[in-house]
Amino acid sequence: MKTRHLLLSGLAAAAVLAFVPAHAQQRPIRLVVPYAAGGPIDVTARILAERVKDSLGTVIIDNKPGAGGNIGADAVAKAAPDGLTIGIAATATNAVNPWLYSKMPYNAATDFAPITQMVRVPNVLVMNADAAQRLKINTVAELIAYGKANPGKLNYGSGGNGSAGHLAGEMFKQQAGIFAVHIPYNGGNPAQLALLSGQVDFNFDNLATAAPNIRSGKLKAIAVTTAQPSSALPGVPAVAATLKGFAIDTWWGLVAPAGTPPDVVAKLNQAFVAALNSPETKTRFAGLLAEPVSNTPEQFGAFMKSELAKYEKVVKATGAKVD
Repeated sequence: MKTRHLLLSGLAAAAVLAFVPAHAQQRPIRLVVPYAAGGPIDVTARILAERVKDSLGTVIIDNKPGAGGNIGADAVAKAAPDGLTIGIAATATNAVNPWLYSKMPYNAATDFAPITQMVRVPNVLVMNADAAQRLKINTVAELIAYGKANPGKLNYGSGGNGSAGHLAGEMFKQQAGIFAVHIPYNGGNPAQLALLSGQVDFNFDNLATAAPNIRSGKLKAIAVTTAQPSSALPGVPAVAATLKGFAIDTWWGLVAPAGTPPDVVAKLNQAFVAALNSPETKTRFAGLLAEPVSNTPEQFGAFMKSELAKYEKVVKATGAKVD
């Protein structure tokens, strides 16, 4: 009887375990965010960590800011490829920094296993509203025409050499065939204050940062930098409507260390794609002016490869270096 009792108990325990999700039998997943807590990337990561807890279990956010995101990205690259450490890959860490920094601690092309893209956030070409009215500039074409008619008079601000605003400005100058002096500031907020005070003529700013001043009428949104107009700014065209092929925006997604087994990557992809496509996620991301983007590991990998190649040309054209 005792043997039979033990056998039945063992079968019962096995039956219970069969219904316990696999994630409950493993350690929590660590999601490395290579930027400080509180920013848009951190907030979206925390939203997704909450959404996948039923399918993956506890996901702990580990903020590792520094060196333009390189410290956190390197921590992911060098982690064990067991699916228990994943991280954020962003425009800076996986497309811009490899060309901006003379020495990189990781290889953006080979050290990561793509999981899925997460977010796309438009950048926006903005002018001081009073200056735009005074100069009679309401469109991209009018800004270009003014630049050509007044060579050397335009300038633009950015959050620093090699920043998204700087690279967008240089792309714009190249494709528009105009000249504008680049004035780098120590961060996006000082650059926006310079624009608001009339120290610079235009900026390419992150939409989430610029939106409050656009809504208040202090800044005029001339165009968004995504290939297509953004639902976040109804009625505002894309720069590409005037300069064909112009597209530069901020994106981030999820990666694991290279060598993570394909079945583990597939499981992570399934959970995070479901979270990204949930109505609650879309609503919460919309509040950040961020558009959820989900895709396959192969699609995200191809996208990052194309972005890396695109920014090689842009960064080298600017001559920007951080170290």
